[in-house]
Amino acid sequence: MSAEDTENRLHMGKVYERLDGRTREFIEKQPVFFVATAPADGGRVNVSPKGYADTFTVLDDTTVAYLDLDGSGIETVAHVRENGRITLMFCGFERRAVIVRLYGTGRVVTPHDDRFQELLARFGSHPGVRSVIVVDVDRIADSCGWGVPMMTHTEDRSTLDRWAVRQDVQATRAYRARHNRTSIDGIPGLSPGESDPVTVRS
Repeated sequence: MSAEDTENRLHMGKVYERLDGRTREFIEKQPVFFVATAPADGGRVNVSPKGYADTFTVLDDTTVAYLDLDGSGIETVAHVRENGRITLMFCGFERRAVIVRLYGTGRVVTPHDDRFQELLARFGSHPGVRSVIVVDVDRIADSCGWGVPMMTHTEDRSTLDRWAVRQDVQATRAYRARHNRTSIDGIPGLSPGESDPVTVRS
């Protein structure tokens, strides 16, 4: 059995009480992760990929957070505000064939909230920040990633940041009003007062 196979066998279906050192190191280094949410009653399940490793942080052993950047939808914010349910998934695309899922309850922290600036300081510098999603994790589980392909991360796309920089206040406000007020199932997302862009970059 190769060293790689031995290491991978150590990560098959284990549940953790908290984010220990090795699991924390694994999720913090991933250049992409996936967020899943759903309405409380029917509606469409949403899965969103999230890039930029510096938009995710571990706050403590059972709490994580990530930057919610401008986008064409508002599904995660709408679903979290409606029912709180959220799952984050991290895949090992390089040597370690492991998948880690964080199940928990999310909350949306906007620029109007007292803790926003404190949380914002935990991330890299990005324009177009709508909110910070904080997740209180109640289940941490890994599984094998043997069916996940091996891929090498070459670089982050700069397109989203460059697009956000080009938008002035009016353009950002109009874009969010058009795309971010409700989910595709009509669940409230950003309120009119939350459509204004953050004036300070993360």
